[in-house]
Amino acid sequence: VGGGTGLSTLLRGLKLYTKNLTAIVTVADDGGGSGMLRQDLGMPPPGDIRSCMEALANTEPVMRELLHYRFTEGSLAGQSFGNLFLAALTGIMPSFDRAVESMSQVLAITGRVLPVTTADVQLEAEFENGATVVGESKISSFKKEQDCRIAHVALLPERPAALPAALQAIREADLILLGPGSLYTSVIPNLLVDGVAQAIAQSDAPKIYVCNI
Repeated sequence: VGGGTGLSTLLRGLKLYTKNLTAIVTVADDGGGSGMLRQDLGMPPPGDIRSCMEALANTEPVMRELLHYRFTEGSLAGQSFGNLFLAALTGIMPSFDRAVESMSQVLAITGRVLPVTTADVQLEAEFENGATVVGESKISSFKKEQDCRIAHVALLPERPAALPAALQAIREADLILLGPGSLYTSVIPNLLVDGVAQAIAQSDAPKIYVCNI
């Protein structure tokens, strides 16, 4: 359970030991290429999910290179082909989670990758000095500007519905891993989705939180 670069890095190692993997990924990202597609197409941010699928993919080297390719010029500068591929699938599939499922099949991934929710959510952070900022991509730089600790984070809208498959995966898990990654912007946003924290708390599986150093 997580997001950012931490989750995809962890998956690259875990797939060497088991095929029984389900990645549950935050969709609060609003920066970079993901933010552009989210704003232009009204779709959930594809970047973290695409990174996880790349990590678990069993494809030819050329396909891996193609998915990772970032355009360097024009209106697509900074955008990755993998993000555009998932955006195109979202356009022809009935839902974002079905698009993720279809891309997973194309890439013959080990395990599954699931968005924690398909709701259009933003992340809000409140700091100890009372200042607030909305937008996952703005929180880190705002924290440095304020030189102040984060006191509270919330999703807007609050308590969005979880993807049913994500809750089922948590209930059936043999082991639940959270992190590594930013606690406030990669891990906690998953726990703010309705039912996720409760499903983890009710599970009898061992739970491991991988801290950042």
